[in-house]
Amino acid sequence: MTSKHQRFMSNTTSSQPLDDVLLAMDVVDTLRHQEDILARELDASARKDKLIRRLREIYDAQGIKVPDHVLEEGVKALEEQRFVYTPPKPSLSVALAKAYIARDRWIKPVAGVIAALIVALGGYQFGIAGPAKARAAAERVQLTETLPADLERLRQAIETSTEDRQALILAETFYQDGIAAVAGEKARDARAAVKDLEQLQTDLALRYEVTIVSRPGEQSGVYRIPDNVPGGRNYYLIVEAIGPRGNALPVTIRSEEDQATKRVTRWGQRVPEAVYNQVRADKQDDQIVQDAVIGLKQPGQLEPLYTVETLGGAILEW
Repeated sequence: MTSKHQRFMSNTTSSQPLDDVLLAMDVVDTLRHQEDILARELDASARKDKLIRRLREIYDAQGIKVPDHVLEEGVKALEEQRFVYTPPKPSLSVALAKAYIARDRWIKPVAGVIAALIVALGGYQFGIAGPAKARAAAERVQLTETLPADLERLRQAIETSTEDRQALILAETFYQDGIAAVAGEKARDARAAVKDLEQLQTDLALRYEVTIVSRPGEQSGVYRIPDNVPGGRNYYLIVEAIGPRGNALPVTIRSEEDQATKRVTRWGQRVPEAVYNQVRADKQDDQIVQDAVIGLKQPGQLEPLYTVETLGGAILEW
């Protein structure tokens, strides 16, 4: 403390106002650190000059000469709390200022959290929300434009290409199913109706011969004993649809046993016992069925026309 006061005293001879202020601040600082003086002098009703004399004794003991007006100014400044820092009252601006001052401590963690949120939001937007919105928009276009147009186009194409009554009934059924699905905003069902119409159009365009399988080592016919007809038998010729290029074509066949409908290249076509026995005898001669072609499917027809008697039923397994 002596060095501080000596520094101040080196400027007292200049009698500059700043020196007086500095001395007054020193006086106040001395008073604050002399709590016993404050307790005895300021809190009591003693005279101010008594306090000044006490302060002079303190400074004289340290070899410091302080003018009376500076002592008086220091005492006055202490009473007025002139050099006392009063913290501001809590407020939003104060909180923001403190947060700004302490930004080095919190800005990196907060920035990291914000970056993580941005990445997560971006991932959600581009990985989930964005594609979901795109799919919803695409489905809306399908329901309002694409699917109704496809249904109408396919129905008209089928009606133009055939006079087959069964085919026309199926086309209208598939079309109405699709329109109902569109109205109910069931895009999946509407697409299924479009596929049914496309398959019907493909089937109508096919040309093939229904040919009995007669290759050595392969069955040409089988029979079944129905569960509900003890002792009865159902006879089937094993056939395939052979296209113009000699290859087996997949066709839609419905089994009379379990009502399952599948696209197959080979099935069992039900025939009377007499036709079955005739084919069996033909194959037993040389293991080859001479008259293997028993039906012809022309474009525009849904079903083939058979050259032998058939009973309409079919099986898919034997």
